[in-house]
Amino acid sequence: MSLGKFFVDFLLTFALVFVVAAVVSFLYSLIAHGEGGIDWDHSVRLAIIFGIVVPWIRARQTNGEKENAMRQ
Repeated sequence: MSLGKFFVDFLLTFALVFVVAAVVSFLYSLIAHGEGGIDWDHSVRLAIIFGIVVPWIRARQTNGEKENAMRQ
């Protein structure tokens, strides 16, 4: 996997996880505490972690499938 493809996958995953985490933290705060507030730190941290891990796992699976195809 090229660095450019990894970066694009990182950005897409980061954006998706960031939005979902922000919405979930807002809804939790609204339901549990009666006032809507977004936990920005948690949302950014979760988005960075998933943004790195998910594309990395995808790249390893793709490389593994290529190696298995070459062996057969």
